[in-house]
Amino acid sequence: MKFPEILAPAGSTEALTAALRTGADAVYLGGKSYSARNNASNFTDEELSEAVRLCHIHGAKLYLAVNTLISDNEIGHFCDFIKKTAEYGVDGYIVQDIGAADIIRSAVPDAVLHGSTQLSVHTVSGVRQLKEMGFSRVVPARELSADTLERICREDIETEVFVHGALCMSVSGQCYMSAVIGSRSANRGCCGQACRLPFSANGNKNSAALSLKDLSLLEHTDKLREIGVDSLKIEGRMKRPEYIASAVSELKKAFDGKSPDMKTLRGIFSRSGFTDGYFTAKRQNMFGVREKEDVIAAKEIIPTLHELYRSERAVYSVDFHGIIKAGQPVSITAVCGELSAEVTGDIPDIAQKSPTSTETLEKQLSKLGDTVFTLGSITADIDDGLFVPAGKLNELRRLSIEKLTEKLAEYNKPKYTITDYIPEVPQSIPPHSGKNTPVRVFCRTAEQAIAAAELSEYVVIPENIITERLTEIIPKDKIIISPPRFTVNEEKTISRLAELKNLGLSRILCHTLDTAAMGKALGFTLHGSFTMNVFNSFSAEYLHKLGFEDCIISPEMTLDQLENMRTSLPLGAVIYGRLPLMLTRNCPIKNEIGCKNCTGSLIDRTSRSLPVVCSADYVEILNSDMLCMSDRADKFRNTAFFAVLLHNEDKNGTIAAISGEKPAGSVTRGLYYRGVCENI
Repeated sequence: MKFPEILAPAGSTEALTAALRTGADAVYLGGKSYSARNNASNFTDEELSEAVRLCHIHGAKLYLAVNTLISDNEIGHFCDFIKKTAEYGVDGYIVQDIGAADIIRSAVPDAVLHGSTQLSVHTVSGVRQLKEMGFSRVVPARELSADTLERICREDIETEVFVHGALCMSVSGQCYMSAVIGSRSANRGCCGQACRLPFSANGNKNSAALSLKDLSLLEHTDKLREIGVDSLKIEGRMKRPEYIASAVSELKKAFDGKSPDMKTLRGIFSRSGFTDGYFTAKRQNMFGVREKEDVIAAKEIIPTLHELYRSERAVYSVDFHGIIKAGQPVSITAVCGELSAEVTGDIPDIAQKSPTSTETLEKQLSKLGDTVFTLGSITADIDDGLFVPAGKLNELRRLSIEKLTEKLAEYNKPKYTITDYIPEVPQSIPPHSGKNTPVRVFCRTAEQAIAAAELSEYVVIPENIITERLTEIIPKDKIIISPPRFTVNEEKTISRLAELKNLGLSRILCHTLDTAAMGKALGFTLHGSFTMNVFNSFSAEYLHKLGFEDCIISPEMTLDQLENMRTSLPLGAVIYGRLPLMLTRNCPIKNEIGCKNCTGSLIDRTSRSLPVVCSADYVEILNSDMLCMSDRADKFRNTAFFAVLLHNEDKNGTIAAISGEKPAGSVTRGLYYRGVCENI
């Protein structure tokens, strides 16, 4: 049974060095654009080219994170960036945006695509869909248990699993909190970590109800290997090099059957220790914060950890063959596997005292110092009575190793087909939208659904409240089934959807590629939710190719961006309701004060109240302010329908929401005007 790949993060050149020198098999990093960690130092184009070279010299792979949503005005630059990095020889692209994936495939047909955890894929169905789309690897959602991961690992696609580092409170790709609060979008690489700020269910100003402990599965490496995980991923592109060096070192130690030093790992960085709650399906005691003791411990331990990567790591064995013959230049050949590098020097002198021998040659050639090589064998063909100065032999050794090193870099560099593809957004004129645009209502109760049915084009209803009686009240062709946003029991969900299909319902809301795949397999008409994160024309068009009938745009788009989209897929926009800011597998209220004392909301540091909606398997944290664009419906263009999101409205409140009445309390225009951070 082979060992999984050790995949380390690198947010800087020193971090890259730390990863490679401590034994990482692969490194993932980002350029100055399109990286989900824009706050890391990241790499310029020149630095990225050198990073690829360094990785390949060490026999490691480099995966480039281009795992943000891209906008239409960035697409040309993005395509050029992909072509350039393919020339550098990156080994794979980590991607969230399915439009970006389509552009990569068009520009570099043989590029290797890895599905980012930002895609929120968490089921076998979703993984199969990614495989069908040309992805060779998936990074599943971090909220999965060992049993679910084992089922995914049986599929014909590589799996990459986070095993150490920070945990987001929200399912990755499904968090809009930082964007809504401060226009710093996690989906665009600018997360402001609003979840680490004070939140409380009962007004405790010292509580951090949305802050999880850091993840560590280093003590479960045998299990991860057993279930077939291909790559063990360390989180931390914004962490210091010592952190990366220690995590890689301790992971390698675990591979050797030794217990990882969790005290050291906690000392360099943790939040109240570590958790393995998702993996073990024991989700108690998962919350934690960065404590003063953690900071003090890190300062004390950093100098020691720096020693882990002070010196170069020997990766290869090199054999030398020397030829020292009278009347001909000295020749040194360095051999590593299939590769060899020959260099020649001056004609040797006649020895005045001690002639150069095989032993002399070995003494000089063995001084491999700060290189990636360790000495293998030395053979020589030396005439008697000849002399080559030690300095000359050292120079030949250095030149042969340099030459061999460059051959290694080239040998390990993948060669791609790079096309002359230039992405172009069609220039068709988008349709005008306005007050007569059809409305779809997202309901949470049967009362809401019944009240909304007569006033809306479709009603979106959670699958668990749909009954045969309800389908007798509401026309079946008006119902769009909303499956769980996070599927815990895939077989049960598929069975339930099949039951509803047999009941005569034909439409399904797709939250992620998981539910899209389930719905497609069962023959449903596919409608995309805003959680599909459609942010550009290419993503929308790709969904159309997958069979989607329509889709709601990302709530992070502006009116101008929406107006400029060009796609054959009908688009919708949310104009009313409380946007879900987070989708989480942990209930912050339950953790802080228990279910019996549930307040139904969290209070932030500004005393705003964020509603918390529980379901059987996950929790949604809603925005404190109501989004209301009903009075500005005429500002929307290129919009085939509007979406209204209901929370706890009764019948009258439902009718008022659909009718466009301004809600009581604080109102927001969302991100339609202010937008979110740029990628370039």
